[in-house]
Amino acid sequence: MNDVAGDNAGPNLSNARRIEVRHLGRMSYADATAVQASVLDEVLAARTVGEAASGGDRFAGVILTVEHPPVITVPGRAGAAANVLIPVAQLAARGVEVQPTDRGGDVTYHGPGQLVVYPIIDLNAFSLRLHDYMRLLESAVIAAIARVGVSGCIEPGATGVWVKDGQSSAKVCALGVRVRRWISMHGLALNVDPDLSHFGLIVPCGLVGRKVTSLRALLGDRCPSLQQARELVVAELVAALNARPMPEAGA
Repeated sequence: MNDVAGDNAGPNLSNARRIEVRHLGRMSYADATAVQASVLDEVLAARTVGEAASGGDRFAGVILTVEHPPVITVPGRAGAAANVLIPVAQLAARGVEVQPTDRGGDVTYHGPGQLVVYPIIDLNAFSLRLHDYMRLLESAVIAAIARVGVSGCIEPGATGVWVKDGQSSAKVCALGVRVRRWISMHGLALNVDPDLSHFGLIVPCGLVGRKVTSLRALLGDRCPSLQQARELVVAELVAALNARPMPEAGA
């Protein structure tokens, strides 16, 4: 991602705005997209109820976490399909799906060992607009990986989280979102311990010549498990959202 049945047991982390966390386990990209659409409808319905009700926490969104089987996602933007470097039939023979996506950005890869987080968030409830929301996602990931000893950074003109690699840099987390009625879909993909060779099947995020890395490549045996990485990212994301100002009355 770039730019602009599972286990539902997760903590309800809240202040005056309630955010639920739902872990989907390993799920196909298409199925997870359908779950996102269903959850967005929940959040939108809760917005209407919340506007009419008083007292109690406002249900403001759901953070979905998932791990996908190998899949290349292709947005509808002109020229994006050209960044898939291998014919679809050959990809299928290697067990890699190709799926369309309605998020922003360019072509990307998801697969086992990668933490995918889809925040379905009512941005109005957190006084967020799109640019600030994207920066919030990046900052939450930077804070999370710092807790395992990785120094992440933002690259001018290149959405996502990067790490310095000598004189150059490598992407460790990709971002791509869509907003409908100011409720977010899609989100971020953090490379914990994926098969990095699969990124050679595409031009990742349409950025020619830019490297992709993972926490495993950076940390070796000190790499956190996918579950540990998930807990760190979710905790930082919830903290960042709850630190946002409350919207003005009627927002």
